[in-house]
Amino acid sequence: MQVSHPEILDPISRGTFAPTLFTQGGLAASAPRLLQLAASFALAAVVALFVPAYAAGAEERLGNLDAERPPGEDGIFFTTKNYVETFYPLWFTHTQFKVAPHNQLIGPDKISPLYQGVVAINDDTLYASSPIDVTSGPVTLTVPETDAGYSVLLLDPFGNVYESGVPSKAAGVATPTTVYSLVAPDYSGPVLTGTTTVRLPLAFMVLIFRADRFSDDIDQTAEAAAFRAALEVNGSPTSILPVAEFAFPVKTIADTLVRRDPITFLSQTQQAIASASTPPLTQQEQKLSDDFDAMFGDGSSLSPEEEALFADGAGAAHDALLRNYLGNRDANNWIHFTNIGDWGDNVLDRASTTEFIQFGNGIETAAYYHTFLDGNGAPLEGSDPDAYYTLTFPPDAIPEASRFWSLTAYTPNAIELIPNPIDKYLVASYTPGLEESPDGSISIYISQTQPDGVPEANWLPVSDRAFNLMLRVYGVVPNSDVANNTYAPPPVEKW
Repeated sequence: MQVSHPEILDPISRGTFAPTLFTQGGLAASAPRLLQLAASFALAAVVALFVPAYAAGAEERLGNLDAERPPGEDGIFFTTKNYVETFYPLWFTHTQFKVAPHNQLIGPDKISPLYQGVVAINDDTLYASSPIDVTSGPVTLTVPETDAGYSVLLLDPFGNVYESGVPSKAAGVATPTTVYSLVAPDYSGPVLTGTTTVRLPLAFMVLIFRADRFSDDIDQTAEAAAFRAALEVNGSPTSILPVAEFAFPVKTIADTLVRRDPITFLSQTQQAIASASTPPLTQQEQKLSDDFDAMFGDGSSLSPEEEALFADGAGAAHDALLRNYLGNRDANNWIHFTNIGDWGDNVLDRASTTEFIQFGNGIETAAYYHTFLDGNGAPLEGSDPDAYYTLTFPPDAIPEASRFWSLTAYTPNAIELIPNPIDKYLVASYTPGLEESPDGSISIYISQTQPDGVPEANWLPVSDRAFNLMLRVYGVVPNSDVANNTYAPPPVEKW
């Protein structure tokens, strides 16, 4: 599908984003670990890239997204394009793994617009996550007894989802405290007595717990917080850190580098592929990596003409993943992928969803519907304080979920939360005081200011900027419209 609104594709290249990395509450307010990472990635050089000089070239390219170089041109372009499309997720996780401690669960003390460490964070659950490295032997995981409901997500550095071996749990279901020994696929040594052995698919993986703040409209935030704090890896409980610790804007850095310093981006991608955390490559992936390395070297000895070809290939890959994601719209302009975490050979879908919904659950656990446009195809934006948008679920089109559904607004560039005066970042099925209309429908109002007569519970605040909306359905009910991929969210309407 041709993207009809290129202005929503790349606000980075248009020079229209706010460089939060270097503002109060961004990197300057973060912990020393982030400053160390900034040094290792030469972010001082990135500061100089936050200028609109690239915008004109990007506009020209984005205005003709379907253009391709003729096959007779240098293979550098095509190899680089395939390389970035294939290994884009590894740049993200390699960057994040440099920040996150391994074999130590961490989570933010709250969710706010400061959180930019993972793309499209939401405020429905309390997070505890860690890269798990079992290359040196077993890692113990203690999951405490709790009344709260939670889900467990296990992924590789590409974002592929695996069975965790550690079951998720519904709220109200009593399960005893269990200690697991997580081991590598080929591990044959001893494990701690009294533990349940879980053989991980790979020796290096990402483990994420999400504890539900509400269940059956009952506030269980206290129980969820106690559960998260009592989770242990190797005997150490979850470290609850200030949200500023998670202010590292990984997506903004990726977008900026691939557009404005692609040689650095490509060099860092090489490092990511060579990392011990990267899963074994398929034969096809290995050949692509080898072919690229033969052309690129370490990037330090390229001619200007070669640099231009590598840059064009990286930019074309970024265009392709944006076009692939933003063009995957239904009749009401909602974007929906059913293969998250199970992409197979579809590397473009994998790169696209990394860009917009990193570390997403598989469709059996959660469904994601995303829109940048209203029902008429106009970009969502909140600059008019007297205007508002509505999303109205008719009685027969309310998302069916065993856990919850929720609607969250995000910034268009970083896909992170939007500051607002009441620090409210979602409207959900469990939102206290959420009102139905007399016919049983539910309307959510999205605007800068609360519309007259609208309950605060039904209001999702945004600010005077462009925004996008994500509808989540957690706890996909088997054989439901969501599970069968026949559910279509209603259009967003402007008033």
